[in-house]
Amino acid sequence: MVDTDRIAGTARELGGKAQAAAGDIVGSTRESVEGRFREAHGRAQDAYGQAKDTLRDVADEVSDYAGEAYERGGSYVRDGSRAVSARVEENPLVALLIAGAVGYGLALLLHGRR
Repeated sequence: MVDTDRIAGTARELGGKAQAAAGDIVGSTRESVEGRFREAHGRAQDAYGQAKDTLRDVADEVSDYAGEAYERGGSYVRDGSRAVSARVEENPLVALLIAGAVGYGLALLLHGRR
């Protein structure tokens, strides 16, 4: 999608060129200078529109990348959860002992030895 500033800037630039050329032909310094000013203003507006287009494209790409990363992360969590569930079902006693040891370790870290 082309930004409207690019379209308006290009139109202003072309109009400025025509005005400057007409001023040069008829010998009007004022028209020539105004035309060159409009031309420069049009170039600046076009550059501004190009910058907005570029930023919009980059933002879209970043958004797409973040969405893909979120989906992959969710997939990894689901896969990990399934793997842990399978191990717990295979060895419930070992899983219970590991959970107890982790809980005891956390209690020591939080409360310290007295």
